[in-house]
Amino acid sequence: MKTLSILSTKLSAWVLHLIGRGGSMPGSIGCKVDANILSKLKFNGPVILVTGTNGKTSTANMITDLFEKAGYNVISNRKGDNLKAGIVTTLLTHAKLNGEIKANAVVLECDELNVRHILPFIPVTDFVVNNFFRDQLDRAREMEQLIDSIEKVLPAYRGRMILNANDPNVVRLNLVAKNASFSYFGMDENKYSVKTTKEASEGKFCPKCGARLEYSYYQYSHIGKFHCSKCDFQTPEMDICLKDIDLDKETFSSDGIHYKSPYEGMYSMYNCAVVLNVAKNYGISQDCVKSVFSHAPQPAGRNETFTSKEQTCILNLVKNPTGANEVMKVIEKDDSDKTIVIVLNDREQDGTDVSWIYDTFFEKIMKDSTKEIICTGLRANDMALRIYYGGYKGPLSVVDTLDIAIKAALATKRTTYAIATYTALLPTRNAIKKEMGL
Repeated sequence: MKTLSILSTKLSAWVLHLIGRGGSMPGSIGCKVDANILSKLKFNGPVILVTGTNGKTSTANMITDLFEKAGYNVISNRKGDNLKAGIVTTLLTHAKLNGEIKANAVVLECDELNVRHILPFIPVTDFVVNNFFRDQLDRAREMEQLIDSIEKVLPAYRGRMILNANDPNVVRLNLVAKNASFSYFGMDENKYSVKTTKEASEGKFCPKCGARLEYSYYQYSHIGKFHCSKCDFQTPEMDICLKDIDLDKETFSSDGIHYKSPYEGMYSMYNCAVVLNVAKNYGISQDCVKSVFSHAPQPAGRNETFTSKEQTCILNLVKNPTGANEVMKVIEKDDSDKTIVIVLNDREQDGTDVSWIYDTFFEKIMKDSTKEIICTGLRANDMALRIYYGGYKGPLSVVDTLDIAIKAALATKRTTYAIATYTALLPTRNAIKKEMGL
């Protein structure tokens, strides 16, 4: 059954490629032929699994680049097919018929709810967890339920866990992973750290004893330096600790070496900390790390900038309060006159519950320099109402058609920021490129 599963996956993937399509269907076919196919594969070298609410794609892709620059032959699900079927597709299309993976390093981005379908069945050497935030309640359920699904498969895990030391919801995994080893990354207190926060904050109580957590400082949301008010649960000692943070220059240091982040925002620097952690664990040179950071491609919709002779437009994906708040901070830094387009959809991939917009500080972009806000998408009226309740005094409009909304925004000749949810991202990107003649 193993050989037939691999062969059917390869064949279906080839057929889809011939007609110009991709996707995870080949992996679904492979699993139907042999439900236990993952446990029958043979791996040579590191197998790194990356999960978390925000930053999975960027982090996994930079780790992939890191190993490639270090001379490894790497396979990875770079396009973000991070559910079980997508991961099976990636592995089986790069496997010999005997089940041997044709690479000496594997890097896989994995959706949080799918960790339980992957981690117990392949020999993961490094399990990276970026962060846990409330995200898509209708799909991912409450964060406690999501974390519980991961904790259930950790007692048998014997590899290394690379954990965000500043997230108590991530650090708590060390309480149940009794057979694992641990490596921690994080960020030191800096000029952007705050003593109190009003942002959506899930890390309030100790997972060990239930007492309230106390914070020395916050970086954003519930990310920061914490300790339990009653027991010994606290921010662990970090193997990689970023210092000298400069969000204007997007630079930081680690172990006395200075780096420039390839992406804007403090949250993106945490992704860089993971890369430094992996490099340290595998003895990969700092030259390789710096090369990864300097050549990292800009993922679609992650502060993606489009320019023409007369116009600049910046596109960002938003999907939950914490990620959206970080996007708001990036826009807030720009004091130039701007027009903002917000595209809010509520399809299954977006999350049908859009109440998260009330946990997002859209007030950060309601400045005098924001000359106009245009709302569009399936839930445009809800978005406009949120902006109205936020106290925005400038022109606020609802436009039914995405193309018309983008055209109207770009016609102002101001810098335009487009903010879009999952299913709106590609249509928004296409509309921008079409209107700007790119």
